[in-house]
Amino acid sequence: MYHNQVRFEQHVRDTIRLVAHDRGAKVAPELHPHVFPDITINGYGVEVKYTKADTWMAVGNSVFEGMRTSDTHRIYVVFGKVGGCPEVRWKLYEDCITHVRVSHSPRFVIQMEQGSRLFDHFGIEYDDFRHLDVQEKMRYIRDYARGRLEEGERLWWLDEAQTHSLPMHVKLYMRLSGAQKRRLRAEAALLSPRICSGPRVKGKYIDAALYLLTHHGVFCPQTRDLFSAGSVAGPRRGGNYVLRALQDIQDDMRDAAGRLDSKLFVEYWESAVPAPPVERLIEWLRQADRYATAWKPSDHLFLEEQARISLTSRASRVEQIPVRYGVLRPDGHRMVAEPSAESNPLDDT
Repeated sequence: MYHNQVRFEQHVRDTIRLVAHDRGAKVAPELHPHVFPDITINGYGVEVKYTKADTWMAVGNSVFEGMRTSDTHRIYVVFGKVGGCPEVRWKLYEDCITHVRVSHSPRFVIQMEQGSRLFDHFGIEYDDFRHLDVQEKMRYIRDYARGRLEEGERLWWLDEAQTHSLPMHVKLYMRLSGAQKRRLRAEAALLSPRICSGPRVKGKYIDAALYLLTHHGVFCPQTRDLFSAGSVAGPRRGGNYVLRALQDIQDDMRDAAGRLDSKLFVEYWESAVPAPPVERLIEWLRQADRYATAWKPSDHLFLEEQARISLTSRASRVEQIPVRYGVLRPDGHRMVAEPSAESNPLDDT
């Protein structure tokens, strides 16, 4: 019985060396403890896993495989389990990788019992995946991680091409200046139209809280107070606190609509939105109306933007309206009749 990883790995190495010797092959010398795989021989590799627990699961190596020996083409796992009924199993490496776990760096998870292969989820074979560069590998991992998110969960540093870095220290929202609070409230409100949901809806402030924390390092213990407390809704008591709080920061939301990165809207709204600020505000109203139950945000908020869109839409509709002797088109503030391509019924024939 081998009661630690080092002794078990040495036993596996000695056994392979003995079998290889009988076949005229030679096991490569040990390089250092972090090399991958642990044992190499004639282009093949063996990664050794060991646990004292009664489980066939273990955290594997980095998905980037920066320490992989370059001359190894096919790798097997030899797994020693001491817990429960002691047993040793072996399997092709890519066939026992079932998951990716993220800590400081994404790492494969090895499962020696029956499980779905991770690379079936990826839609790419392991040997093709391992030759990709870091950015291409991360695209597969991000897509896989997004597919496993539950409601209210967000990717953190794992997300693609982060243009921000999370501060090492976290700030408390209540200690920010008044101007900082307004700016962050406006950004969070714009990205989280579900704050307009009914009072009994659970989790409607989760997106706002996660945005403040992951993008600004700001922790807000009572996120709902940003939009429903009397301190942000004005001195009048009663009525729709959320509406009054949003009316108070409408201009700040307009500003946020013009400067926030498009990727944030894709992340939080789960759809691409045209860059013009007015289009973002109109889309926010569409979503907010869908979430709200006892009131309709579009009846009270961003009325100027709605009027502008309405005028543009009307002008577009009349642009090609046929008239008896021509076509009306908008020309500045006048409507001008242009000759129609159709023949005039008063023309001599």
